[in-house]
Amino acid sequence: MSDGSTTVESGAVAPVDIEALWAKVRQSSFYAAMRAMPPREREAMFAIYAFCRAVDDIADDQQGDRGGRTAALNLWRADLDRLYAGSDPGVAAFLAEPVRGFDLERDDFEAIIDGMQMDVDADIVAPDDATLDLYCDRVASAVGRLSVKVFGMERQAGLDLAHHLGRALQLTNILRDLDEDAAIGRLYVSSDALALAGVPVSDPVTVVADPRIDVAARHLAAGAGLHYEAAERVMRTAKGQLKAPRLMGAAYGRILKHMLAQGWKPPRRRVSLSKGEKLWVLARYGLMP
Repeated sequence: MSDGSTTVESGAVAPVDIEALWAKVRQSSFYAAMRAMPPREREAMFAIYAFCRAVDDIADDQQGDRGGRTAALNLWRADLDRLYAGSDPGVAAFLAEPVRGFDLERDDFEAIIDGMQMDVDADIVAPDDATLDLYCDRVASAVGRLSVKVFGMERQAGLDLAHHLGRALQLTNILRDLDEDAAIGRLYVSSDALALAGVPVSDPVTVVADPRIDVAARHLAAGAGLHYEAAERVMRTAKGQLKAPRLMGAAYGRILKHMLAQGWKPPRRRVSLSKGEKLWVLARYGLMP
């Protein structure tokens, strides 16, 4: 596979190394579920998540300036335009077969880039509930909308699963990464949740050091829990290759459960699953190596 390297004329954007992206996909939480899929579907999911990692790396590049990162995201937009127009797709070439084979929609790729652009435009600090939900839709549920086509789900069930599971997973990540995000000037806990807890909006490090952050975090956790429940209801009756979303729902649902038991009052310990729990989840869904 070619490396698909590309640059911006100003030299502000580093080359894109597709092989390195593939390696990151294979280290991800999704890999165990994806490798159990049939080859065609597995390769499509690898491509989707490689794209997500590529644009996420741009958004989270703490060394790059905002203009350079915007330029890098716009290169992806331009290559996607060419891909869907049937011309040379440049670095997006690895998406060509999944797009054709599974009728993946341009708007969903664009939505993911729009979500990354939100992080590039300014460090997000205490967005209101509507903005937080939009962010979750773009960076998580849009990924789900691409994925459910590969899973072979019926349209409405797929849209419902993408909506609920995407938001559940993203809210769980937000709650798990409070301290890491605050350290780089970001705070995804909504201003509405902070207001309920009586926590004034200020710099992220100060906010997450306030013991009342626990109340705000539990408010978000309750919303995440409702989304997990809704996603489970969809998967209970839906048709398709659902091992991957079931695995992710089970694994991240357990992480949320552990965080609820621990709470979010500082000092916090970042929650992760033990090796035994990971093996249990894999065994439950028939994904043991």
